[in-house]
Amino acid sequence: MKRLFDLLIVFLAAVFLLVPIVFVALLVRITSVGPALYWSKRVGRGNRIFTMPKFRSMRVGTPAVATHLLDNPEEYLTQIGSFLRKSSLDELPQLWSILKGDMSFVGPRPALFNQQDLIDLRTEAGVHVLLPGLTGWAQINGRDELPIGQKVAFDVEYLNRRSLTFDIYIIYTTAARVIRRSGVAH
Repeated sequence: MKRLFDLLIVFLAAVFLLVPIVFVALLVRITSVGPALYWSKRVGRGNRIFTMPKFRSMRVGTPAVATHLLDNPEEYLTQIGSFLRKSSLDELPQLWSILKGDMSFVGPRPALFNQQDLIDLRTEAGVHVLLPGLTGWAQINGRDELPIGQKVAFDVEYLNRRSLTFDIYIIYTTAARVIRRSGVAH
């Protein structure tokens, strides 16, 4: 049922977001050197590594670490990088990962391949059995501001409460937070 829901939303989103996706891709290419997409190694279901696309908001050559681990993240942002992140437009290419089945609309946000502390905590808590999501319970309860332990606690809560109704609530709340641009540090 969840996979059908994901596919339905992807196709509906693709119809409405095709023009903005093309526009953002062009903007990224025009305003910075390098490709429009950044393919990030992420940890998926069962701790399997997959590549997840995002619109590139950081300069080419930025270290592949979580943004909060950079000494001065702002110095790595492209001209429109901050806007892409605050508006969550950088996340639009992840529709591809949902279509492929590497991700779902709702689930724990996929960890970077080198975030071993997060990967270990999720594995220990049993969260690694879930498909990662474009958004999730932890996302709407703090996004970039949550410490790893708290993020995993929200992921466990999602694991225990997951249902179509809960997913719809998370998607609705995500949309409201994106519109208000709340919870984004960079």
